[in-house]
Amino acid sequence: MRRRMFWDRLFERIFAGSALVAVLTLAGIFVLLIINAMQAFGTLSIRHFFSNTPWNPSAYEIPTFGIGALLSGTILTTFGAMALAVPVGIGTAFFLSEIASVRMRNLLKPAVEMLAAVPSVVIGFTGIVLVGPFLARLFDLPNGLNALNGSILLAVMALPTIVSVAEDAIHAVPHTYKEASYALGANKWETLIRVTLPACYSGIVAAVMLGMGRAVGETMTVLMATGNATAFPDSMFSSVRTITATVAIEMGEVPSNTPHYYILFACALVLFLITLAVNVGAEHLASRLRKRGQ
Repeated sequence: MRRRMFWDRLFERIFAGSALVAVLTLAGIFVLLIINAMQAFGTLSIRHFFSNTPWNPSAYEIPTFGIGALLSGTILTTFGAMALAVPVGIGTAFFLSEIASVRMRNLLKPAVEMLAAVPSVVIGFTGIVLVGPFLARLFDLPNGLNALNGSILLAVMALPTIVSVAEDAIHAVPHTYKEASYALGANKWETLIRVTLPACYSGIVAAVMLGMGRAVGETMTVLMATGNATAFPDSMFSSVRTITATVAIEMGEVPSNTPHYYILFACALVLFLITLAVNVGAEHLASRLRKRGQ
């Protein structure tokens, strides 16, 4: 009994320490971004930072650092990716959980999850050599390096997260719910829409938000496949540059302790806050849906 209590306390402290390390790491990143971003706002007003001013840090006379176009490109590619990934991902999750045979599910689910193991640079290269030229031919464009190309690639990258989390949520719905529905005369489709889906709303919302967080934070794919134009996008066929791509492109070459250097930290802080807001919003919405379901 003493030995068992010793091991229980040891592993409890190990797990608590692991959780504390994760929280402290996140807090440290946030503090680092805040400290460096405040240096940027000492020379640049927040209004100009979020304005429509072009992003042109290398201008000869007066460099400009407006992230309006970068923020628009980030939002456009992210929501474009979600518009593609959410229907496909949720539909795939329902198919795997409710329709596919056990053998097919055991084959397809690992195959979908293997998409998460594909390096982002490989997906970006695929966008350059396959998806981009296809879009250019299909829509008669000068090139296929645009927001639509980036959205398609981000949707592919978000699919494993959406499918896996949503499928687990659907699979967790008690079988008694479905049996009661069948006993009342409902068919499989009616049970799926009116019983299973409402019962797993919170899990599906979490899946969508996690997929969105995956798309917002992606760097290499959008850097390679969206054209990296700092102008405001007119449509999904416009070349765009995201905040992540901007930080990745410029941080390695910008001199330290310069306004440009600190403004890149401010860009990273904006991205951090967007991701934080998405996760907090997802948790709040999922919690409300769980309480409503109870």
